[in-house]
Amino acid sequence: MSEYGSKRPGGVNAIINDERYRSVFYQVVVFGLFIWAVFSLIENTQINMATRKMAVGFDFLKNSAGFAVAWTPLDYKPSDSYFMVYWVGIINTLILAGISIVLATFLGFVVGILRLSRNWLVAQIASWYVEVLRNTPLLLQIIFWYLGAFANLPRPKQSIEIFGFESLVLNNRGLYIPKPQPEDLFWLTVLAFVGGLIVAVVLNKRATKKQQETGKYISTLVPTLVVIFVLPILVFLLTGMPLDWDVPLLKGFNYRGGGFVLPAMLAVMVALVVYHSAYAAEMVRAGILSVSKGQTEAASSLGLKQSFVMRLVIIPQAMRAIVPPMISLWMNVVKNSSLAIAIGFPDLVSVFMQTSLNQSGHAVEIVAMVMAFYMTVSLTISACLNVYNKKIQLTER
Repeated sequence: MSEYGSKRPGGVNAIINDERYRSVFYQVVVFGLFIWAVFSLIENTQINMATRKMAVGFDFLKNSAGFAVAWTPLDYKPSDSYFMVYWVGIINTLILAGISIVLATFLGFVVGILRLSRNWLVAQIASWYVEVLRNTPLLLQIIFWYLGAFANLPRPKQSIEIFGFESLVLNNRGLYIPKPQPEDLFWLTVLAFVGGLIVAVVLNKRATKKQQETGKYISTLVPTLVVIFVLPILVFLLTGMPLDWDVPLLKGFNYRGGGFVLPAMLAVMVALVVYHSAYAAEMVRAGILSVSKGQTEAASSLGLKQSFVMRLVIIPQAMRAIVPPMISLWMNVVKNSSLAIAIGFPDLVSVFMQTSLNQSGHAVEIVAMVMAFYMTVSLTISACLNVYNKKIQLTER
């Protein structure tokens, strides 16, 4: 009996001293505290909103917004609902962030490669570009580009003609561009272009597979250009050129017709591109340096040109180190686009979380919808790039 009693405390002590049990206990406690905090927050929010007689729910999304939006590709009118305003903000944000991501990634690759250039001057210029932009606040850069550059452009009558085209002008009102007006049969041209892209991808994959099997490089440049450009142009001509252009014309004190981009959008886009391209350049540089020098020397010993060494040997291996941090960079571009509110660009935060919130008073619902959008976009970017990242990783036997 005494022996049994002496073992019992030992069993309890063994459980207490077991790291696995302690870990489970701590997790249960933390999870319980989290659930309690969430329920307390919800309860306090409901009490405070009831005290102030604030309505709760999403019925307000059906109400008329009653305000105009400075720029949107959608057919929006002030009489449209708050839900339409939500979509206007989403589309504007996605356009701004999408273009900025593409340009920042491309510019980052260029600057990152230039930082490793054997030309001392080029390498130093690229280095200063990275250091200055990375160590300057993004908000300050946005304000600089807006007030220091685009707001000081000439008036419409003294507009800057880009590349000498009268229909492509830049002034302090924005960038004016011809607006395409597709006709009935234009969809055939679009179909030919999409089909050409698919054929080009198939051709390049087959050429890559053939090169891996035989070691012989097969150029697909000419057939790719033919199926992507020549084929759609032929379809476009055979269908009677079913595309017209709405050209901006100077009438009075401003341009009328065509499409235009706000100076605020241009300023935010330039700031997002140059700021994040500096970070992308460092990712590219680090990825290239992670590739063993033996790979470069082996490729050079086979007689490959420097351009082929970079494109076929170094970059494919460097991508394994570049893609993971690039996921975070792309998400940061989307989230940092919300700083456009500082200079009045009508993104989601500006038109929905500011103007719509002030008019409707539904702060909780609006903030939750904005958070849901940014979270969805971030998770989508992360999921897509993670799939690509897994495909390019080394497969060990």
